[in-house]
Amino acid sequence: MAPRTELEEQLVRIWQSVLNHQQIGIQDNFFEVGGHSLRATTLMAKIHQELNHKLALRDIFQYPTIEQLVQVMGEDQTQQTYVSIPVAEEREYYPVSSAQKRMYVLSHLEGGEVSYNMPGALIIEGSLDKKRLEQAFRQLIARHEALRTRFEMVDGEVIQRIESGAPFSVEYVQASEEETPQYAQDFVRAFDLAQAPLLRVQLIENGPGRHVMLYDMHHIISDGVTEGIIVQEFSQLYEGQELPPLRIQYKDYAVWQHADMQSERLREQESYWLKTMSGEIPALDMPTDFTRPAVQRLEGTRFEFAIR
Repeated sequence: MAPRTELEEQLVRIWQSVLNHQQIGIQDNFFEVGGHSLRATTLMAKIHQELNHKLALRDIFQYPTIEQLVQVMGEDQTQQTYVSIPVAEEREYYPVSSAQKRMYVLSHLEGGEVSYNMPGALIIEGSLDKKRLEQAFRQLIARHEALRTRFEMVDGEVIQRIESGAPFSVEYVQASEEETPQYAQDFVRAFDLAQAPLLRVQLIENGPGRHVMLYDMHHIISDGVTEGIIVQEFSQLYEGQELPPLRIQYKDYAVWQHADMQSERLREQESYWLKTMSGEIPALDMPTDFTRPAVQRLEGTRFEFAIR
């Protein structure tokens, strides 16, 4: 169904931008036309930015159509002006975000060395200019501060330092297609979070006109959205395109989040949870198939099946 009001038209345009899909009706379910949790977060942010209406993430899940969202937004007349994240002043080092702090700690636990690696592979068929490929990655590292960031402890706190440059080179290997899976398995290894870049690339040449490009990043500098951006921008830079400058970098978000944690609103939330979780915390006693091991293990496995 086509939009009937100005608000519905605005939401349709936002959905089209987030989903990269032009055929959007007000009764379409967000999660049935290409939406998922990360895109729901982006949708929530764009609605706040363009309409000055702050929704909760659960609203997107509970009211997944534009028709339903309009009703929710109409019932809640409160508006919150969108404020852009400011660019942080230049410092010797910067605080990390709460997510980065958690990953830093978990990455140093026994067995967690590669738990936050984000490997991927691209099959490249046809002619390939190795010098242009490596130059494209060097341009990416220069463009994104996160790819030049290293982490360490200062006065008991995890901090991030952004290097002006980071040594980088692509690993080149010649191997048959049968040997490639073993190279891919060996490629994933632990990162030293104190050394930038937390990105490595290996190019496997299977033969004339066929290459497999392996890449790996640590989750402390990237996520699923980042991975897509890196692959897209790598392709654009390899083709010789010029990319527009970035207004902010991830460290600006970390500084903004750190400052927000000192606000009265966050202090009230902290006080609430400290009071709620005070006293003895009961042990989690859920029925499980196996006895909980004395030492946590992070190995996983995969089960493949088909549903017909």
